[in-house]
Amino acid sequence: MVIYYIKEKEALKSLQSGKMHRQIGFLISLLKQFGGRIFEKMLQEYGIGEFNGPQGRILYILWEQEDISIQELSQRSGLANATLTSMLDRMEAKKLVFRKADKHDRRKCLIGLTEKARSLKSAYENVSKRMTDIYYQGFSDSEIEQLEYQLRRLLENLRNHAENKD
Repeated sequence: MVIYYIKEKEALKSLQSGKMHRQIGFLISLLKQFGGRIFEKMLQEYGIGEFNGPQGRILYILWEQEDISIQELSQRSGLANATLTSMLDRMEAKKLVFRKADKHDRRKCLIGLTEKARSLKSAYENVSKRMTDIYYQGFSDSEIEQLEYQLRRLLENLRNHAENKD
């Protein structure tokens, strides 16, 4: 981990010195790496070792609405069906989710939450709140709104590009 940190520091110096220009992908990658490390550590601190960050994203979606199809979960999470299926297999083995047939369309498989998963929601929300506070430390409300607006625009650009390529 120290080696990655040193390389990240060197890369940040290059970016700050102007040797690297408009490195949005690089910056987002760094945000994901640092944020992921902190998030995983917080999950452990809160005693939520049952799942990792990406699985938390799936649980978050299911906490909002249970009994959705794998395809809908894939769309909402941005995960490919194959990736999602293997993650759901692991989460099912940990007794966090279960699969059941759709009453209206037996060809569809719906994903539901177990009581164990429901019991973790409050702790997960606390971790998410702490992460949000860390990300936005020192930002004004106006800066937060502006940043989130610009990030949504970037996401829309990428989605539009992906749809046009498929």
